[in-house]
Amino acid sequence: MNGRDWNGKIIFHIDMNSFYASVESNHDPSLAGKPLAIAGNPKQRKGIVVTASYEAREYGVKTTMPVWQALKKCPNLIVRPPDFTKYRAASAELFHFLEEYTDLVEPVSIDEGYMDVTSNFKKRNVLHMAEEIQNRLYKELGLPSSIGIAPGKFLAKMASDMKKPLGITVLRKRELSQKLWPLPVEDMHGIGTKTADKLKQWDIYTIGDLAAYSVDSLKGRFGVMGKKLYERANGIDYRVVDPEAAKEVKSVGSSTTMSADVNQKQELLNVITMLSEKVEARLKHKQVCSDNFQITIRYSDRKTITRSKKLLNPIFTKEEIKTQAAELLERYWNGESVRLLGITGLEVIPIADAYKQLDLFSYKKDIKEAKLSATMSQLTNKYGEHILKKGHDYTDS
Repeated sequence: MNGRDWNGKIIFHIDMNSFYASVESNHDPSLAGKPLAIAGNPKQRKGIVVTASYEAREYGVKTTMPVWQALKKCPNLIVRPPDFTKYRAASAELFHFLEEYTDLVEPVSIDEGYMDVTSNFKKRNVLHMAEEIQNRLYKELGLPSSIGIAPGKFLAKMASDMKKPLGITVLRKRELSQKLWPLPVEDMHGIGTKTADKLKQWDIYTIGDLAAYSVDSLKGRFGVMGKKLYERANGIDYRVVDPEAAKEVKSVGSSTTMSADVNQKQELLNVITMLSEKVEARLKHKQVCSDNFQITIRYSDRKTITRSKKLLNPIFTKEEIKTQAAELLERYWNGESVRLLGITGLEVIPIADAYKQLDLFSYKKDIKEAKLSATMSQLTNKYGEHILKKGHDYTDS
């Protein structure tokens, strides 16, 4: 199949494979390749499995399974409690990475999202781009993923579910009869157990049965949802990828994987300078700032740490970001070789809503600077830019 043979929209659905388990393995490399389950209240064996690594799934461990039952199926199962601070940090890193390819990225949950790559179509092969994204996510961020490629959101979502882990699946409208319609109706995204049971009462057992059913009958039985089910089954989906759909930007950042592991402090500071410039550009683009900056350090053995610092006032300039990130590096870097560095502004707020909390020691300085700035503006407006020139530093030779 020709990766350039496309008409209309090209939507990617990026779905992380066993996300929480993958993040835990990144932070503790000794977990890699072992049966691992993330579950609430594991010590009391009453918790429920939130997610399981694929090694655990081979034993029959499944999501929502009680811990005691999971341990019965897999006695050597490693059970860890969830750490959502780590998962949110990894999620922010994931979506910042995807934004390298297109501005049209829409997160739909902590571990999945859509990308509209239509504008990239004439520049490069779509399949090659998907392969590159998948490979880089795994090698640089340690996150395995599956990618669905389709002309709409629904088909892209269905496609990403067709091959896991590390699958890439293309689903075009002309392929629905072969790839989509034979699937059981309960496999269709958006259809729960109760809806599936109702559909089966009307002899609708497959997605193909749903696609061929009378849309008027479906509307009569399900209302607006009936029409939507009919359209989805037939690959009709006009929804756009909307970066604002998540309601608000919660974090802005940038990360980079070194071409070679780095253990020299100055080199790491140079990387921080570069990342600070990128973060500043993204903050300004989104018109936000932050008073809580986080640094991500991934070592050569894939062990990952995230550390943050809450500031008195929100900032967004590269100089201020660099200062905070450098302090975090100085405090938390253990001196070992680094594979990846990242800087993220957390809990961002619109610049227009930000205010500076003046304290006893800074308010006079702030007032002086504000008056000086106003005076300079008045002078240059009246007499021109040439009226103010940089002074010379005269010293004895």
